[in-house]
Amino acid sequence: MPAWTRIERQPHRWVIRSQDGTILAQMPDGALYFEQAYFPLAEDGGPRTVREALDQTMWTAIASPPGPVDPDTLREGARKLRSGTDRAIIGLFGGNLFEIGQFCYRNDVFMMMLAGEPRKAHAFLDELMEIHLANLDRFLGAVGQSIDIILFGDDLGMQTGPMMSPRMYREFFKPRHQLLWNRAKKLADVKVMLHCCGGVRELLPDLIEAGLDAINPVQISCRGMDAGELKAEFGKDITFWGGGCDTRDILINATPKQVAEHVKRQVEILRPGGGFVFQQVHNILANVPPENIIAMFDAING
Repeated sequence: MPAWTRIERQPHRWVIRSQDGTILAQMPDGALYFEQAYFPLAEDGGPRTVREALDQTMWTAIASPPGPVDPDTLREGARKLRSGTDRAIIGLFGGNLFEIGQFCYRNDVFMMMLAGEPRKAHAFLDELMEIHLANLDRFLGAVGQSIDIILFGDDLGMQTGPMMSPRMYREFFKPRHQLLWNRAKKLADVKVMLHCCGGVRELLPDLIEAGLDAINPVQISCRGMDAGELKAEFGKDITFWGGGCDTRDILINATPKQVAEHVKRQVEILRPGGGFVFQQVHNILANVPPENIIAMFDAING
């Protein structure tokens, strides 16, 4: 939890407030995580601009410290990292498009806007793009010489497949992803990685065409995300940064022996020819047995 977060205890829950006191998120007793509770552009009397709305969503208001970040601080931190390792350094940028629409409007409202009010959706995304492009210029101007990979984010998939059709992705998001990713590569010698959860196999050709170099977390439990099929179809065009261990069923429920066997099988599928960086599919959650975590790491280090 960042030090600047305004967190408060209330009966039966914790809440997080924005700088003006609005409750942005809540964590009911018994839960492990906060959930967004306020969607600024869906509220009567709420913010009128995207920039104002970004200060009123759980994800965008809390993730960054209040006020502008000093570029010199970023630059010096990146230089220290670069001088201390020969391994790849990832610059976490974000640049989310679809998700920020969900954060600002709420999932159902934004999805209905994409389908029924395309002009309004394009206007929102254009305003958001102005912010992202300006931030990208400042970010890579500070750290571009020290990082190897820039990480963007946009969860586009569900367990059952993409949240949108390829046609809708091409209309609203592909041109904007392409603009962001090409701008990043012009500003710095970086590879572009996208954190994108869910079943997105149908979108991969367009993501690759837009300039994507690597995808994470490769959610192998979703429809269409079989590791062998993905490797055969897209392995020459993209790096799979993940897919090494299923966290939904295997890491949490299997025995250590089963975890090790699963990990070794995933590595055998995804490693040939390169284009694979081992990582478990998602964050390791609080109820994962420690012995399974050890079994996973022993399997890749053995």
